Amino acid sequence: MALLILMRHGQSMWNAANLFTGWVDVPLTNTGIEEAIAGGKEISSLPIDEVHVSTLIRAQMTAMLALAQHDSGKTPIFQYAASNDSMSENESRMVEWAQSNDSGFNTIPVHVSWQLNERMYGDLQGLDKQETREKFGDDQVHIWRRSYDVPPPNGESLELTAARTIPYLESKIIPSLEEGKNLFIAAHGNSLRSIVMSIEQLSKEDVLKLEIPTGKPIVYEWKNKSWTRR
Repeated sequence: MALLILMRHGQSMWNAANLFTGWVDVPLTNTGIEEAIAGGKEISSLPIDEVHVSTLIRAQMTAMLALAQHDSGKTPIFQYAASNDSMSENESRMVEWAQSNDSGFNTIPVHVSWQLNERMYGDLQGLDKQETREKFGDDQVHIWRRSYDVPPPNGESLELTAARTIPYLESKIIPSLEEGKNLFIAAHGNSLRSIVMSIEQLSKEDVLKLEIPTGKPIVYEWKNKSWTRR
């Protein structure tokens, strides 16, 4: 049996300001920091062998604050991997020089993936949610936010988000679970909704009703190629 722990980032500054955020890279508020710490305390005794986060700072802050509460006392270390031949000299140096000679017993690898990023809200990013409702109407904004396959202008639908998160789950997360590793993912409301949709085999209608609370761990057990929610 292996564990998969999911956690949505704590409140961000644009959550608090009621703005559409998407891929805009904004940090946590003090409330979000407290949520991440509280969530970390809830999972402090659960084994964690590997961490996956999005590229966005609010998810990374949440993961690091949560891991700072962990009973193991292990140090999370971000992993850098060569991506292509067009890497700059500094990027290449980061891959080479950031390697640790630690045996791994006192560290936890942290993998960063854009596939775990929040749904991209396109032309709505940075707009006030209430002002957007007043401009376009409640029904239209509801469709953009809550339909499965209708994206906001120049943005992503939940369906498009799932098209990148679910392959990541299948190609990166499940193989590690199969090796007996316990994983922690810190990501976003919509990227985690699509992952939960796959894990719990929710219909397109059911996933639209799913709410992922900020800073609250969701724990699954993976055993015999099947999921059980704790």
